[in-house]
Amino acid sequence: MAIWFIHEGREYIEAPRWADIGIVIVVLGFLANVFFTAIKGKRTGIITVLIADLIALAGLYLAGMGFTDNISMDQYWWWWIIHLWVEATWEVFVASLAAFGLIRIIGASRHVVEMWLWIEVAMLFGSGILGLGHHYFWIGTPEYWWEIGALFSALKPLPLVAMFVHVTYDWGKQQGIAKAEGKGSSVTNVPALTWFFTNAFGNFLGAGVWGFFHTLPQVNIYTHGTQFTSAHGHLAFYGAYATILIGMFYIAIQKANKIKILKATFDFKMGIVLLTFGMLGMTIALTIAGYGQVLVERAQMGATWEAYFISQNTLWFVQGLGWRFVMGIMMVVGFVYLVKDLLIIAKIPIHERYTSSEIEIGVEMGHKLPSLAR
Repeated sequence: MAIWFIHEGREYIEAPRWADIGIVIVVLGFLANVFFTAIKGKRTGIITVLIADLIALAGLYLAGMGFTDNISMDQYWWWWIIHLWVEATWEVFVASLAAFGLIRIIGASRHVVEMWLWIEVAMLFGSGILGLGHHYFWIGTPEYWWEIGALFSALKPLPLVAMFVHVTYDWGKQQGIAKAEGKGSSVTNVPALTWFFTNAFGNFLGAGVWGFFHTLPQVNIYTHGTQFTSAHGHLAFYGAYATILIGMFYIAIQKANKIKILKATFDFKMGIVLLTFGMLGMTIALTIAGYGQVLVERAQMGATWEAYFISQNTLWFVQGLGWRFVMGIMMVVGFVYLVKDLLIIAKIPIHERYTSSEIEIGVEMGHKLPSLAR
């Protein structure tokens, strides 16, 4: 009864069985929506990757819904969810959204973004199972898996960051030429673009740098299950997933309200600054608290129950969690600004809107308005 309605007892995937089934149904519904929409238009590399990834997103989650009373076997399949579902299928999903958004917002080259998207797919799914090896420290597998897993796991965020670097470089050259010719900026959605670049920055730091902090088995033996893990999880989730979805919200608002160029507002600036710096502050605070745990609980006192309780009262741990609370309040304030901006930004008169003649031409051409045609 508890497994079905309360929780399954697994760390990080505690969701009860009804929620597990609901997650799979929702993903399959989203897949159907994307598929039946896509078959009506031109099949591109982005939509192909997105559809394939959504199939994997639903399928891999099933790996964690079985039951075995062997703890090593259970942990093996548990990591398929934590690693391949969270860190692989979701990363490809984010890369697909990033590729779509960069084409739409700044007119990025489809050839460039799709090239890096396919590299991302090859990196994540081609080496994803190898990357699982850095989680095998605890289930008795041969030691060589630790190093293989650490290497390939650390490489995951690089293609997405490379996509942004490549696109930004090309876009910068185009902007320089346009400026020399007296033309304006090609950015059609400033808030969305800012959130997209925050995604690249946050993904690299959260999933890449903070993930690598405790990926190596020589380090993970001390950091596993401490606030280091929380620091990595907080920044990786915000940097890799939350930011890209917020950017997509702004793209949807622009399209729904037929806005030609969506500009930055005060509420948008306050929201992104408070949320991002609040998350960075929270991550640093958790890292400091985790260091206190590693030093006292693991290195000095040998990971005993007594060591656990003593480490909870160290100055670094207590102050670290205190600052985490302060940064959390900052994020709550930033979230209020964000929600306010999403609700009212379309009504603010600072944006450049389509004229009635442009809208009429767009209707005749099948709604291919400039910011929507890409």
